Amino acid sequence: MSEETPVERAGFVERAIVRHQAGQSADAIDHVAEEIPVALVFNGISHVVMMATPRDLEAFAYGFALTEGVVASAGAVFDCEVFLHPDSAEVALRIAQEDFVRLKDRRRQLTGRTGCGVCGIDSIDMLDLQPAALPPSLIHVDLPTALARASAGLRDHQALMQATGGVHAAAWCTPDGEIVHVFEDVGRHNGLDKLIGHLALHDIDMRRGFVFLSSRGSYELARKAARMQIPLLATISAPSSLAISIATQAGMKLVGFCRQDAYVDYTPGITL
Repeated sequence: MSEETPVERAGFVERAIVRHQAGQSADAIDHVAEEIPVALVFNGISHVVMMATPRDLEAFAYGFALTEGVVASAGAVFDCEVFLHPDSAEVALRIAQEDFVRLKDRRRQLTGRTGCGVCGIDSIDMLDLQPAALPPSLIHVDLPTALARASAGLRDHQALMQATGGVHAAAWCTPDGEIVHVFEDVGRHNGLDKLIGHLALHDIDMRRGFVFLSSRGSYELARKAARMQIPLLATISAPSSLAISIATQAGMKLVGFCRQDAYVDYTPGITL
């Protein structure tokens, strides 16, 4: 990143509020999760604008490029600069020519919104819902033990959530459930992209751990995880039918409603 790039923001802003409780009201200052448009620009051409929290934007851009198939590997990104403005941000990436040519061939102008991964596409055929099969798992996970540990530990890693109450978290866990990295964002898919971008930038093998999300298991989360060959995706809330179908086709374990003493296995035929 360029040395001139502004320091990233805290991820929240202060707003004057009136708090009402038990028939009483009081003026107060509240911390509110920040959400701004972030333009991702590849080789000088703006490809997508996502609504995101302006933190960890370099990792976000790398993760998006990887999970959306813009580049085949993190090494295909030669340069990345983040430019923060008062009400927006831009991330400029320089990618390998062959990846850029492929990107232009399937050119899509998207307007991203939190919770929506298909805004702006031209046809159903562009959805890319056919993941390749994952290679044999490199890990063994004792699901009850690992998920209980991850569930118990996630809140302590959610600093922005504790400050605002309004963001999702994506956590990288070891096979025994130890939380190693956590990224937060107003968009659940943005949080996952930030996590994946960080793992890729630090050359962490994504086949040797699992992702734990403080959200429902939507199809785009399952598709992104499958594309990165992550063997297990765990969520606090429920998955969608399409997320289950994608996980099953890829051979990725998908579990939901994860608590310290319970979880639901939506792919019982897949073992780790």
